[in-house]
Amino acid sequence: MGKDRLAAFSDGVIAIIITIMVLELKLPDDGGLGALAAIAPSFLAYVLSFIYLAIYWNNHHHMLHTVSRVDGLILWANSHLLFWLSLIPAATGWLGRNFLAPVPIAVYGVTLLMPAIAYVLLQKAIIHRQGAHSVLASAIGNDLKGKISPLLYISGIALAFFQPWLSITLYVLVAAIWLVPDRRIERVIGES
Repeated sequence: MGKDRLAAFSDGVIAIIITIMVLELKLPDDGGLGALAAIAPSFLAYVLSFIYLAIYWNNHHHMLHTVSRVDGLILWANSHLLFWLSLIPAATGWLGRNFLAPVPIAVYGVTLLMPAIAYVLLQKAIIHRQGAHSVLASAIGNDLKGKISPLLYISGIALAFFQPWLSITLYVLVAAIWLVPDRRIERVIGES
């Protein structure tokens, strides 16, 4: 099977997830600056989640450039990733309404950790299909960011119950790490 339908479906799901998130933002009834302060936590949670979804979309887009054909394992691994990404709007809304509450912060962290795990499983499914010497396998290499990120998420989840601000800071740090463009796949594709 070709990869085009997989890419189009994934793009559509991520677009819907972002749409759901923005529709969950509640506008203030008041026209003053104080009203904006009241919705600031929801807006900040939205911004962070939007950045995460954009990072996943960008990396997914690059990763699919290494794929020539997909199989059932890749389709299911991709659906697994999309499932976890689809939970981000709910976790974002809960975090925004309870910005420094430990349980919503921890749940938000779990909601960030699970797509990270699912993304790695999708990479493994693609490498399984394409082979150990495939473009993706060559591009990933040591994958330091991929190894550090889950550790930071787990730390953030645990810290949510003791240091909520530090927990959120770790989630922002992971986004910042991935916001810096990862050119590994582009570099390997350019060499082929």
